[in-house]
Amino acid sequence: MKKAIQITIDEGLLKVLDEDPEIRAEGRSSVFQRVLSQYVKSKRRASIAQAYRRGYGKEGAPDLEGWADEGAWQGE
Repeated sequence: MKKAIQITIDEGLLKVLDEDPEIRAEGRSSVFQRVLSQYVKSKRRASIAQAYRRGYGKEGAPDLEGWADEGAWQGE
C-alpha cells in the first residue's frame, strides 16, 4: 500500500529535478521512492557494520571464508 505525502523542496532543486530525463520518464514519485529506499538500505548497512565493529573491535570480524555450509543440518 502506498500513501501520499507532502514534502517541501527548494524551487531551484525542483527545477533541476523536473528537467532530468529519468524523472520525466518515470515521474517524481518513482525516483524519490528508489532514492529513499537506497538511503534506508545504506543506513541499515552502516548500522550493521557499526555493530560488527563494536562486537569485534579493531580486529574486525574473523575470516569466515569456506565456512558457509558448516551450519547446515544433515538431511535437509
